[in-house]
Amino acid sequence: MEFISQFAAALANNLFSQVAVLIGLIAMVGLILQRKPFEQVVGGAVRATLGVVVLNIGVEIFVKGLESFQAIVSSAFNITPPTSTSNMKTFLEEGGSVVPLVIALGFLIHLVLVALFKAARYVYLTGHLMYWMSLVLVATLVEAVPGADPIALTVVGAVVVACYWTLQPLWMEPLMKRAVGGDNFGLGHTTSSLALLSGYGARALRLGDPEKHDSEKIRMPKIVSFFKDINVSTVFVIGIIMIVAILFAEADVVKAQLDMDKSTMAPVMWGFVQSLKFAAGIAILLYGVRMFLAEIVPAFRGVSQKLLPGSRPALDIPTVFPKAPTAVMIGFLASIVTFLACMGVFAATGWFALVPPMIMLFFGGGAAGVFGNATAGWRGAVFGGILNGLILAFGQWIGWGLYSSTAPELATMADPDWYAVGWLVLGIGKAFGGLGTGGLWAVGAVVLAVTVAVLLVARNKTEDHEEKEKEVAEK
Repeated sequence: MEFISQFAAALANNLFSQVAVLIGLIAMVGLILQRKPFEQVVGGAVRATLGVVVLNIGVEIFVKGLESFQAIVSSAFNITPPTSTSNMKTFLEEGGSVVPLVIALGFLIHLVLVALFKAARYVYLTGHLMYWMSLVLVATLVEAVPGADPIALTVVGAVVVACYWTLQPLWMEPLMKRAVGGDNFGLGHTTSSLALLSGYGARALRLGDPEKHDSEKIRMPKIVSFFKDINVSTVFVIGIIMIVAILFAEADVVKAQLDMDKSTMAPVMWGFVQSLKFAAGIAILLYGVRMFLAEIVPAFRGVSQKLLPGSRPALDIPTVFPKAPTAVMIGFLASIVTFLACMGVFAATGWFALVPPMIMLFFGGGAAGVFGNATAGWRGAVFGGILNGLILAFGQWIGWGLYSSTAPELATMADPDWYAVGWLVLGIGKAFGGLGTGGLWAVGAVVLAVTVAVLLVARNKTEDHEEKEKEVAEK
């Protein structure tokens, strides 16, 4: 058992957590299966790997800025992060120690489901979110059934997370086709529930026309037309917010951030430079996305044709950002404004000390902006951003208590799917909680049964659609 645990940990640390390596290997396998020449196999695999590395460099640059932003904004609002008797570090050493096993076994089960069911078209390849969703679900199961057997926790956790990885790209498929203009790849990201609410909610409310009000076609007066450039607008918007926050934050907090950055600049100038780095990070990220998509999509055809017929890769959320970069910024800004308003309300009423999760506000807000724009234009992007801010604020407030005995930090740094899926599983687990470990097995059985039923129904619909298309083609 110890050997298996060590092997799974090594696999999780050196493969699933290294998305660049995983993407490169898959690109290489796909090209080999297509019998491409040696030089194309090597070149394609390396370019796919480098694309992800470039993307991650961009992410690292602006994430560092977001962390400084978060610390200074929290100080400006006089926010003290909430405390708890438990923390994630302790949980990972105890019940959470099975997470690497859950990832490895879960991915195997996921591949089996994709191979067995025609409707399961997407292979989930967002490695870092494989880790986080596995951690969330393990914590959820421990909260539902305290003291559960580690083996049962591992197997059931793997089953539940495999079902999520299989179904999540499927329920996003129609909206993805609308947002990116095709189905060469799917979305594999834990903002999917937010994306659905943003896209379909904006359409149901008839907030706007996706063509007439498209964020990328917004007309501006000539004097401010430079805001159409996403890089320039990012510098201006983030710079203003950062400088205002610096002016209201505690001097010691600001100094600490400058010291960490080894900067001798005046705080205001340092804040402006951070906005430049933030914009540069986004520019690098978008370049990396284009680079690795150009390689992984055609390379994956080999996997689709030979190993998993009809399959597609499900990829990280930045893959949709180039489709509507203005909508990304609109969604992000709407998320920030909404969350900061919630921070003020929560602080005034004494409900909870919210901590701004800047990374989730950016990626979630950006995703909500893209999908909201796809159905209702820029108004949909604003709507999606507001939803993200509200979900993260109220989810953090509620979730902190729900994970109080395991890893409450999961509520603070969460994506919307962490709440939606985690709380759903928690509810199922509580229903069977009185059965102890047996209840844990029951949770796995229920989730797997529902997943299989959904895939069978989806398969029938897929076959009916294909039959109709065939009839039309024959006529």
